[in-house]
Amino acid sequence: MQTRPWLKNYDYCIPTTLRFPRFPLQHFLHLAAAQFPFKAATDFYGSEMTFSQLRTQMLRLANALIQLGVQKGDRVGLALPNCPQYIIAYHAILSAGAIVVNMNPLYTHDELKFMLDNTSVRLLVTFDGALPTMRPLSKELGIALIVTRVTDYITGFGVSTAKDLELEEGWHHFSELIEGCLNTQIPRVELTPLDAALIQFTGGTTGIPKGALLTHGNLVAATLQCSAWGSSITQFTSYEKRNVLSIIPYFHIYGNTCAMNWALANAATQVLMPRFELDEVLGTIKRIDQITYFPAVPTMITAIINSPKAQELNLDQRFRFFNSGGAPMPQELILKVKDLGIFYGEGWGMSETASLGISNPILACRTGAIGVPILENDVRLVNIENGSEDVKPGEPGEILIKGPSVMQGYWNNPEETRLQLKDGWLSTGDIGQADEDGYIYIVDRKKDMIIAGGFNIYPREVDEVLYGHPKISEAVTVGVPDDYRGETVKAFVVLKPGEKATDREIIDYCRTKLAAYKAPKLVEFRDSLPKSAVGKILRKILRDEELAKRQKA
Repeated sequence: MQTRPWLKNYDYCIPTTLRFPRFPLQHFLHLAAAQFPFKAATDFYGSEMTFSQLRTQMLRLANALIQLGVQKGDRVGLALPNCPQYIIAYHAILSAGAIVVNMNPLYTHDELKFMLDNTSVRLLVTFDGALPTMRPLSKELGIALIVTRVTDYITGFGVSTAKDLELEEGWHHFSELIEGCLNTQIPRVELTPLDAALIQFTGGTTGIPKGALLTHGNLVAATLQCSAWGSSITQFTSYEKRNVLSIIPYFHIYGNTCAMNWALANAATQVLMPRFELDEVLGTIKRIDQITYFPAVPTMITAIINSPKAQELNLDQRFRFFNSGGAPMPQELILKVKDLGIFYGEGWGMSETASLGISNPILACRTGAIGVPILENDVRLVNIENGSEDVKPGEPGEILIKGPSVMQGYWNNPEETRLQLKDGWLSTGDIGQADEDGYIYIVDRKKDMIIAGGFNIYPREVDEVLYGHPKISEAVTVGVPDDYRGETVKAFVVLKPGEKATDREIIDYCRTKLAAYKAPKLVEFRDSLPKSAVGKILRKILRDEELAKRQKA
């Protein structure tokens, strides 16, 4: 595969090579503000902020952070839903020379504590809805908080104050911090493409959280790779009219690169939504009139396409381009999208590759394939047993990837870095096969990761929580098919002698320890679990039994 046979399948307007500027990621915002100062950079429930206003607020916060003592290389946590404050804080942290530690604000105490401890965060930007978890954490770990109320950036809502949010001494109110700093000078912090910009946590292939360390160079490359790859569609939409429907969370690498950073590189308006609530989304689609680009996961597209209200919205006139990631897109859904006249793309990536890696050319998309390596990326499929010998087209092999967006390693984890990165090649843990044209098809997972609604769930993490339940003797988690989420989590449980429990009891317990999307949705109680000769629970047998059962139904 080293001859790059895939290049001949690139869309006609896509270059086969790219040069990447040697500037820090936040320069995309400066460029957009210089070219389109009065264009809406964000649309948040109808409240708009121009690129000029966004840049000004970002610079004031960046200088406020420096006044608080933030220095180059410091880690600053960011735990916010999609909102203008996220974009401001993200680029302010980078402008101050610090490293963003990206976190899901809905994670539990234990999940967040590991990330904060691992990266030695001492300052965290979050919002009032997360305070029940963040407040005790900040006291436990000695972390100062910068807190906002998401609705502060919606016209018609009263702006909150530090008193409203009952902030502790030493904490800061987001808006008041910005208002108190009038300095809009670009911080004089020297940054190179090799400087760290983002720590994006991932379970990788082992289920133990690891922070993928991405540099400014990695993120700039990923942003321009994404931008160039979609240019076969965006070239027909003027910069003044470009926008992106941003529902994919920015704390997820997919949303971070393919929505937020893409938007800034294309001076596109970010239509921000902090959650996927169908009626809310359909109302926004109707209000916006036309959407250039919608990066999504199959569950979102399914809900929109199959909604009874979809027909009256004339979706073919509303959307130019759907991009699907995070999980395989069902063929029936792909055909529905194409029948509507909406262009569609599907790809594959990881936190370790800044989201992008392999993607279908938009004008030459092959159903079932994740696509071909995108600009400047190389891919090998290697023998699963020895990990070094390249396999032939049509034969399964582990996907290795190398390119400008591949991470530098795992934060504070040299052993895992050594195992996953060798001579610049990242071992992905996914098993694929390639056809003669270089299109790659995922055929299996090296590990047992579950993908539900576009989110990666690592069974081992759920298993450990189940074993913490006082009534459970043995437990194992598997991914089972789900018409809406792609897969969902099912737990097989053996109770201790004499104990009784309900599936609701087990699910509710898990939800106190895990983010909601990770908790089992189904529980089956058994007298015993299948095991190997050495006593290892055979997860695959349970999964196969479940599939056979569903096929008979």
